Amino acid sequence: MTTPLTLDNIQRAPKALLHDHLDGGLRPATVLELAQASGYDDLPAADVNELADFFRTAAHSGSLERYLQPFAHTVGVMQTPEALHRVAYECVEDLAADNVVYAEIRFAPELHIDGGLTLDAVVDAVLAGFADGEKAAGAEGRAVTVRCLVTAMRHAARSREIAELAIRFRDKGVVGFDIAGAEAGYPPTRHLDAFEFMRSHNARFTIHAGEAFGLPSIHEAIAYCGADRLGHGVRIADDIAVGADGVARLGQLAALLRDKRVPFEMCPSSNVQTGAVASIAEHPFDLLARLRFRVTVNTDNRLMSDTTMSQEMLRLVETFGYGWSDLQRFTINAMKSAFISFDERLAIIDDIIKPRYAVLIG
Repeated sequence: MTTPLTLDNIQRAPKALLHDHLDGGLRPATVLELAQASGYDDLPAADVNELADFFRTAAHSGSLERYLQPFAHTVGVMQTPEALHRVAYECVEDLAADNVVYAEIRFAPELHIDGGLTLDAVVDAVLAGFADGEKAAGAEGRAVTVRCLVTAMRHAARSREIAELAIRFRDKGVVGFDIAGAEAGYPPTRHLDAFEFMRSHNARFTIHAGEAFGLPSIHEAIAYCGADRLGHGVRIADDIAVGADGVARLGQLAALLRDKRVPFEMCPSSNVQTGAVASIAEHPFDLLARLRFRVTVNTDNRLMSDTTMSQEMLRLVETFGYGWSDLQRFTINAMKSAFISFDERLAIIDDIIKPRYAVLIG
Protein backbone atom coordinates (compact mmCIF):
# COMPACT_ATOMS: atom_id res chain seq x y z
CA MET A 1 0.00 0.00 0.00
CA THR A 2 1.30 3.45 -0.94
CA THR A 3 2.16 5.64 2.05
CA PRO A 4 -0.04 8.78 2.30
CA LEU A 5 1.70 12.00 1.24
CA THR A 6 1.55 13.87 4.52
CA LEU A 7 4.17 16.21 5.97
CA ASP A 8 5.18 13.58 8.55
CA ASN A 9 5.65 10.95 5.88
CA ILE A 10 7.52 13.30 3.55
CA GLN A 11 9.87 14.01 6.45
CA ARG A 12 10.69 10.29 6.47
CA ALA A 13 11.80 10.39 2.85
CA PRO A 14 15.50 10.89 2.00
CA LYS A 15 16.25 14.25 0.40
CA ALA A 16 19.08 15.92 -1.48
CA LEU A 17 19.59 19.68 -1.22
CA LEU A 18 21.74 21.69 -3.64
CA HIS A 19 20.77 25.30 -2.96
CA ASP A 20 20.79 26.48 0.63
CA HIS A 21 22.58 29.51 2.10
CA LEU A 22 24.31 29.07 5.44
CA ASP A 23 23.59 32.64 6.54
CA GLY A 24 19.93 32.20 5.59
CA GLY A 25 19.30 29.16 7.78
CA LEU A 26 20.13 30.13 11.35
CA ARG A 27 17.82 29.30 14.24
CA PRO A 28 16.27 32.51 15.65
CA ALA A 29 17.44 31.56 19.16
CA THR A 30 20.99 31.17 17.85
CA VAL A 31 20.88 34.62 16.25
CA LEU A 32 19.89 36.10 19.61
CA GLU A 33 22.52 34.20 21.58
CA LEU A 34 25.32 35.00 19.15
CA ALA A 35 24.32 38.66 19.15
CA GLN A 36 24.48 38.77 22.93
CA ALA A 37 27.84 36.99 22.99
CA SER A 38 29.41 39.26 20.37
CA GLY A 39 27.86 42.56 21.41
CA TYR A 40 25.94 42.91 18.15
CA ASP A 41 23.15 45.32 19.09
CA ASP A 42 21.36 45.97 15.80
CA LEU A 43 18.82 43.15 15.96
CA PRO A 44 15.25 44.35 15.33
CA ALA A 45 13.86 42.26 18.23
CA ALA A 46 15.06 40.80 21.52
CA ASP A 47 12.48 38.00 21.72
CA VAL A 48 12.88 34.73 19.83
CA ASN A 49 9.34 34.68 18.45
CA GLU A 50 9.42 38.33 17.49
CA LEU A 51 12.76 37.84 15.76
CA ALA A 52 11.45 34.84 13.83
CA ASP A 53 8.44 36.92 12.78
CA PHE A 54 10.75 39.70 11.62
CA PHE A 55 12.74 37.41 9.32
CA ARG A 56 9.62 35.74 7.99
CA THR A 57 7.84 39.05 7.33
CA ALA A 58 10.89 40.70 5.79
CA ALA A 59 11.30 37.79 3.39
CA HIS A 60 7.82 38.34 1.93
CA SER A 61 9.05 41.51 0.27
CA GLY A 62 8.29 40.98 -3.40
CA SER A 63 11.83 42.07 -4.25
CA LEU A 64 15.14 40.22 -4.23
CA GLU A 65 16.97 43.31 -3.04
CA ARG A 66 14.61 43.75 -0.06
CA TYR A 67 14.62 40.01 0.60
CA LEU A 68 18.41 40.19 1.04
CA GLN A 69 18.38 43.05 3.57
CA PRO A 70 17.77 40.92 6.74
CA PHE A 71 20.96 38.99 5.99
CA ALA A 72 22.86 41.90 7.52
CA HIS A 73 21.74 40.58 10.92
CA THR A 74 22.69 36.93 10.41
CA VAL A 75 26.02 37.83 8.83
CA GLY A 76 26.56 40.35 11.63
CA VAL A 77 26.61 37.60 14.26
CA MET A 78 28.78 35.23 12.18
CA GLN A 79 32.15 36.92 12.55
CA THR A 80 34.06 34.56 14.86
CA PRO A 81 35.28 30.96 14.44
CA GLU A 82 33.01 29.86 17.28
CA ALA A 83 29.93 31.45 15.73
CA LEU A 84 30.68 30.04 12.28
CA HIS A 85 31.30 26.57 13.70
CA ARG A 86 28.06 26.65 15.69
CA VAL A 87 25.94 27.83 12.76
CA ALA A 88 27.44 25.17 10.48
CA TYR A 89 26.99 22.46 13.11
CA GLU A 90 23.36 23.38 13.74
CA CYS A 91 22.72 23.54 10.01
CA VAL A 92 23.71 19.88 9.73
CA GLU A 93 21.59 18.99 12.77
CA ASP A 94 18.52 20.65 11.26
CA LEU A 95 18.98 19.05 7.87
CA ALA A 96 19.52 15.61 9.36
CA ALA A 97 16.35 16.01 11.42
CA ASP A 98 14.50 16.56 8.13
CA ASN A 99 16.13 13.44 6.63
CA VAL A 100 18.30 15.34 4.19
CA VAL A 101 20.95 12.75 3.29
CA TYR A 102 23.05 14.98 1.04
CA ALA A 103 23.44 18.76 1.02
CA GLU A 104 25.61 21.41 -0.55
CA ILE A 105 25.55 24.50 1.64
CA ARG A 106 26.84 27.77 0.26
CA PHE A 107 28.08 30.93 1.87
CA ALA A 108 30.22 33.97 1.02
CA PRO A 109 33.44 33.95 3.07
CA GLU A 110 34.11 37.60 2.18
CA LEU A 111 31.13 38.59 4.34
CA HIS A 112 32.62 37.07 7.50
CA ILE A 113 35.97 38.85 7.84
CA ASP A 114 34.81 42.02 9.60
CA GLY A 115 36.10 40.64 12.91
CA GLY A 116 39.59 40.11 11.55
CA LEU A 117 39.38 36.53 10.31
CA THR A 118 41.16 35.53 7.12
CA LEU A 119 39.18 33.91 4.32
CA ASP A 120 40.90 30.60 5.03
CA ALA A 121 40.04 30.78 8.73
CA VAL A 122 36.41 31.41 7.86
CA VAL A 123 36.23 28.34 5.63
CA ASP A 124 38.13 26.23 8.17
CA ALA A 125 35.58 27.06 10.88
CA VAL A 126 32.59 26.27 8.68
CA LEU A 127 34.01 22.99 7.41
CA ALA A 128 34.84 21.93 10.96
CA GLY A 129 31.25 22.67 11.96
CA PHE A 130 29.92 20.58 9.08
CA ALA A 131 32.24 17.67 9.92
CA ASP A 132 31.32 17.71 13.61
CA GLY A 133 27.64 17.95 12.72
CA GLU A 134 27.93 14.95 10.41
CA LYS A 135 29.55 12.89 13.18
CA ALA A 136 26.87 13.84 15.69
CA ALA A 137 24.05 13.08 13.25
CA GLY A 138 25.63 9.75 12.33
CA ALA A 139 25.91 8.80 15.99
CA GLU A 140 22.16 9.31 16.26
CA GLY A 141 21.47 7.11 13.23
CA ARG A 142 20.90 9.97 10.77
CA ALA A 143 23.69 9.70 8.22
CA VAL A 144 24.11 12.90 6.21
CA THR A 145 26.81 14.13 3.87
CA VAL A 146 27.30 17.91 3.80
CA ARG A 147 29.62 19.68 1.39
CA CYS A 148 30.34 23.36 0.84
CA LEU A 149 30.11 25.83 -2.02
CA VAL A 150 32.00 29.09 -1.57
CA THR A 151 30.21 32.09 -3.00
CA ALA A 152 31.46 35.41 -4.31
CA MET A 153 29.23 38.46 -4.17
CA ARG A 154 28.39 39.59 -7.69
CA HIS A 155 28.47 43.31 -6.81
CA ALA A 156 32.01 43.00 -5.39
CA ALA A 157 35.37 42.43 -7.06
CA ARG A 158 36.71 39.41 -5.17
CA SER A 159 35.37 36.55 -7.28
CA ARG A 160 38.76 35.39 -8.58
CA GLU A 161 40.09 35.40 -5.02
CA ILE A 162 37.10 33.34 -3.85
CA ALA A 163 37.53 30.93 -6.76
CA GLU A 164 41.12 30.40 -5.67
CA LEU A 165 39.83 29.76 -2.16
CA ALA A 166 37.51 27.07 -3.52
CA ILE A 167 40.44 25.31 -5.15
CA ARG A 168 42.58 25.51 -2.00
CA PHE A 169 39.85 23.73 -0.06
CA ARG A 170 38.63 21.37 -2.78
CA ASP A 171 39.94 18.27 -0.97
CA LYS A 172 38.71 19.41 2.44
CA GLY A 173 34.97 19.71 1.82
CA VAL A 174 34.51 22.54 -0.69
CA VAL A 175 33.07 21.06 -3.89
CA GLY A 176 32.27 24.15 -5.92
CA PHE A 177 31.90 27.88 -6.48
CA ASP A 178 29.00 30.28 -6.99
CA ILE A 179 28.18 33.95 -7.38
CA ALA A 180 25.19 35.46 -5.59
CA GLY A 181 23.53 38.76 -4.75
CA ALA A 182 21.44 41.22 -6.73
CA GLU A 183 21.30 40.20 -10.41
CA ALA A 184 20.20 43.43 -12.10
CA GLY A 185 23.24 45.44 -13.12
CA TYR A 186 25.68 42.69 -12.10
CA PRO A 187 25.79 40.16 -14.95
CA PRO A 188 27.76 36.95 -14.50
CA THR A 189 30.15 37.99 -17.27
CA ARG A 190 31.71 40.48 -14.81
CA HIS A 191 33.27 37.43 -13.18
CA LEU A 192 34.57 35.58 -16.24
CA ASP A 193 38.07 35.45 -14.77
CA ALA A 194 36.81 33.45 -11.78
CA PHE A 195 34.87 30.99 -13.93
CA GLU A 196 37.81 30.51 -16.28
CA PHE A 197 39.99 29.80 -13.24
CA MET A 198 37.55 27.16 -12.03
CA ARG A 199 37.40 25.51 -15.44
CA SER A 200 41.18 25.55 -15.76
CA HIS A 201 41.32 23.54 -12.52
CA ASN A 202 38.64 21.05 -13.59
CA ALA A 203 36.32 22.38 -10.89
CA ARG A 204 32.56 22.77 -10.76
CA PHE A 205 30.43 25.87 -10.31
CA THR A 206 26.86 27.07 -10.30
CA ILE A 207 25.56 30.58 -10.97
CA HIS A 208 22.54 32.41 -9.59
CA ALA A 209 20.74 33.36 -12.80
CA GLY A 210 17.22 33.91 -14.06
CA GLU A 211 15.76 34.77 -10.67
CA ALA A 212 15.36 38.55 -10.55
CA PHE A 213 16.59 39.06 -14.11
CA GLY A 214 15.53 37.44 -17.33
CA LEU A 215 16.83 35.27 -20.14
CA PRO A 216 20.02 37.29 -20.80
CA SER A 217 21.25 36.34 -17.31
CA ILE A 218 20.67 32.65 -18.01
CA HIS A 219 22.19 32.89 -21.47
CA GLU A 220 25.37 34.52 -20.14
CA ALA A 221 25.67 31.99 -17.32
CA ILE A 222 25.60 29.10 -19.79
CA ALA A 223 27.03 30.44 -23.06
CA TYR A 224 29.84 32.66 -21.75
CA CYS A 225 30.54 31.39 -18.24
CA GLY A 226 29.91 27.66 -18.69
CA ALA A 227 27.88 27.08 -15.51
CA ASP A 228 27.36 23.46 -14.51
CA ARG A 229 24.05 24.33 -12.80
CA LEU A 230 21.66 27.26 -12.57
CA GLY A 231 20.65 28.79 -9.26
CA HIS A 232 16.87 29.29 -9.61
CA GLY A 233 16.53 29.83 -13.38
CA VAL A 234 12.78 30.40 -13.18
CA ARG A 235 12.84 32.96 -15.99
CA ILE A 236 13.61 30.21 -18.50
CA ALA A 237 9.81 30.02 -18.70
CA ASP A 238 10.04 33.20 -20.80
CA ASP A 239 11.52 31.02 -23.54
CA ILE A 240 8.70 28.47 -23.50
CA ALA A 241 5.37 29.12 -25.21
CA VAL A 242 2.39 26.91 -24.42
CA GLY A 243 -0.21 27.03 -27.17
CA ALA A 244 -3.98 26.75 -26.90
CA ASP A 245 -3.55 23.09 -27.77
CA GLY A 246 -1.46 22.62 -24.63
CA VAL A 247 1.68 21.89 -26.63
CA ALA A 248 4.83 23.58 -25.35
CA ARG A 249 7.22 25.08 -27.86
CA LEU A 250 10.74 25.66 -26.60
CA GLY A 251 12.94 28.50 -27.72
CA GLN A 252 16.57 27.85 -28.55
CA LEU A 253 17.90 28.59 -25.06
CA ALA A 254 15.29 26.46 -23.28
CA ALA A 255 15.84 23.62 -25.73
CA LEU A 256 19.60 23.77 -25.21
CA LEU A 257 19.28 23.62 -21.40
CA ARG A 258 16.94 20.64 -21.60
CA ASP A 259 19.10 18.85 -24.17
CA LYS A 260 22.26 19.39 -22.09
CA ARG A 261 20.45 18.30 -18.89
CA VAL A 262 21.48 21.52 -17.13
CA PRO A 263 20.20 21.25 -13.53
CA PHE A 264 17.85 23.90 -12.17
CA GLU A 265 18.18 24.61 -8.44
CA MET A 266 14.58 25.68 -7.91
CA CYS A 267 13.42 27.26 -4.65
CA PRO A 268 9.61 27.64 -4.88
CA SER A 269 8.79 29.47 -1.64
CA SER A 270 11.72 31.84 -1.95
CA ASN A 271 10.78 32.64 -5.54
CA VAL A 272 7.31 33.70 -4.42
CA GLN A 273 8.70 35.84 -1.61
CA THR A 274 11.17 37.68 -3.85
CA GLY A 275 8.52 38.31 -6.49
CA ALA A 276 10.18 36.10 -9.10
CA VAL A 277 6.80 34.35 -9.42
CA ALA A 278 3.36 35.35 -8.16
CA SER A 279 2.49 32.09 -6.40
CA ILE A 280 3.46 28.43 -6.10
CA ALA A 281 0.65 27.63 -8.55
CA GLU A 282 2.23 29.96 -11.12
CA HIS A 283 5.75 28.69 -10.54
CA PRO A 284 7.27 27.15 -13.70
CA PHE A 285 8.49 24.15 -11.70
CA ASP A 286 5.63 21.95 -12.89
CA LEU A 287 5.93 23.07 -16.52
CA LEU A 288 9.63 22.28 -16.49
CA ALA A 289 9.08 18.98 -14.69
CA ARG A 290 6.47 17.87 -17.23
CA LEU A 291 8.82 18.84 -20.06
CA ARG A 292 11.54 16.71 -18.41
CA PHE A 293 13.97 19.48 -17.57
CA ARG A 294 16.30 18.48 -14.75
CA VAL A 295 14.52 20.26 -11.90
CA THR A 296 15.49 19.96 -8.25
CA VAL A 297 13.73 21.09 -5.07
CA ASN A 298 15.57 23.42 -2.69
CA THR A 299 15.04 25.67 0.33
CA ASP A 300 17.29 28.66 -0.49
CA ASN A 301 17.05 30.20 3.00
CA ARG A 302 15.34 28.14 5.69
CA LEU A 303 15.14 30.96 8.23
CA MET A 304 14.11 33.74 5.87
CA SER A 305 11.61 31.60 4.00
CA ASP A 306 10.46 29.76 7.15
CA THR A 307 10.75 26.43 5.37
CA THR A 308 12.33 22.99 5.22
CA MET A 309 12.87 20.53 2.38
CA SER A 310 9.83 18.57 3.55
CA GLN A 311 7.66 21.68 3.52
CA GLU A 312 8.86 22.63 0.03
CA MET A 313 8.00 19.16 -1.22
CA LEU A 314 4.60 19.22 0.47
CA ARG A 315 3.75 22.56 -1.17
CA LEU A 316 4.55 21.09 -4.57
CA VAL A 317 2.50 17.96 -3.81
CA GLU A 318 -0.50 20.03 -2.71
CA THR A 319 -0.24 22.39 -5.68
CA PHE A 320 0.60 20.05 -8.54
CA GLY A 321 -0.58 16.66 -7.30
CA TYR A 322 2.80 14.95 -7.28
CA GLY A 323 3.23 11.42 -5.96
CA TRP A 324 6.11 9.59 -4.33
CA SER A 325 7.62 8.66 -7.69
CA ASP A 326 7.80 12.34 -8.60
CA LEU A 327 9.52 13.25 -5.34
CA GLN A 328 11.95 10.40 -5.90
CA ARG A 329 12.70 11.70 -9.41
CA PHE A 330 13.38 15.22 -8.14
CA THR A 331 15.64 13.81 -5.42
CA ILE A 332 17.59 11.67 -7.87
CA ASN A 333 17.83 14.68 -10.19
CA ALA A 334 19.57 16.51 -7.36
CA MET A 335 21.96 13.65 -6.64
CA LYS A 336 22.82 13.30 -10.33
CA SER A 337 23.67 17.00 -10.31
CA ALA A 338 25.72 17.07 -7.10
CA PHE A 339 29.33 18.23 -7.26
CA ILE A 340 30.75 15.08 -5.64
CA SER A 341 32.21 12.14 -7.55
CA PHE A 342 30.13 9.77 -9.65
CA ASP A 343 30.77 6.86 -7.30
CA GLU A 344 29.65 8.89 -4.27
CA ARG A 345 26.50 10.04 -6.05
CA LEU A 346 25.64 6.54 -7.19
CA ALA A 347 26.11 5.10 -3.72
CA ILE A 348 23.67 7.57 -2.18
CA ILE A 349 21.11 6.95 -4.95
CA ASP A 350 21.34 3.15 -4.92
CA ASP A 351 21.97 2.52 -1.23
CA ILE A 352 19.80 5.17 0.41
CA ILE A 353 17.34 6.98 -1.86
CA LYS A 354 15.93 4.15 -3.97
CA PRO A 355 15.49 1.61 -1.13
CA ARG A 356 13.80 4.08 1.19
CA TYR A 357 11.49 5.41 -1.51
CA ALA A 358 10.58 1.84 -2.45
CA VAL A 359 9.14 1.42 1.03
CA LEU A 360 7.16 4.67 0.77
CA ILE A 361 5.85 3.91 -2.72
CA GLY A 362 4.78 0.43 -1.60
